[in-house]
Amino acid sequence: MALKPLLKIENLTFGYQFQPLVENLNFTIYREERIALIGPSGSGKSTLLKIMTGLMTPDKGSVFFENHNIHQMSPKELVATRKRMGLLFQKNALFDSMTANENITFSLEESSKLSKDQIQVEAQRRLDSVGLGHIPHLYPDELSGGMQKRLGIARAQALKPEILFYDDPTAGLDPITSRQIIELILSIQSECKSTILVVTNEIPRAYQVATRIFFLYDKQIFDLGSPQEAENSKIPFVRQFLRGETQGPLRSTL
Repeated sequence: MALKPLLKIENLTFGYQFQPLVENLNFTIYREERIALIGPSGSGKSTLLKIMTGLMTPDKGSVFFENHNIHQMSPKELVATRKRMGLLFQKNALFDSMTANENITFSLEESSKLSKDQIQVEAQRRLDSVGLGHIPHLYPDELSGGMQKRLGIARAQALKPEILFYDDPTAGLDPITSRQIIELILSIQSECKSTILVVTNEIPRAYQVATRIFFLYDKQIFDLGSPQEAENSKIPFVRQFLRGETQGPLRSTL
């Protein structure tokens, strides 16, 4: 069965103060794919994620969601499209003054047509799905780092989006918790048949989550294929990055 494109990037360029950060990027993400986006710090991974979700506008090029250019949408159309996307920010972006339950119900109240009772049922279901159903009354600062990440994931997928973007979801977590978070992401993806893109520089987690790996480096994006194909890459700077070699800067020769 042919894969169905969901998100397509064409000739995308973005930079700061006339210095390109990414230049003429072209790639397609298909439905139910699991993409890991890796690359050196400062290469533009988080920025690219924000452009793909319509939070930032590229200098040139286009981002198509189901063949519709999100940067040419009306405000109403963009709001409707964003409801079909979920985003876990790097720092979780939880509401500190709201309980775990309220962090979930807020997005449902703002963006769904559910009744108040239905919202409470759905919020509890989302908390249960990430193992936090027993602490709906706690505030973010009363939760561990791993629990905060789980809450962020629950909120990101509260509206059952078709594509979920995770910006460094295991940052600052110990290896066991890190693996558990990826297992949770995979479980939700399997249940909802969603598409996911995970920004990470933890190579074991990239291998764990991805069906396809993108490598962002020197303003360009490289499709490394499956984790096994990435591991067998002959590109010197890819091999250097994946193996964590520290002999000088990444070599840019193919």
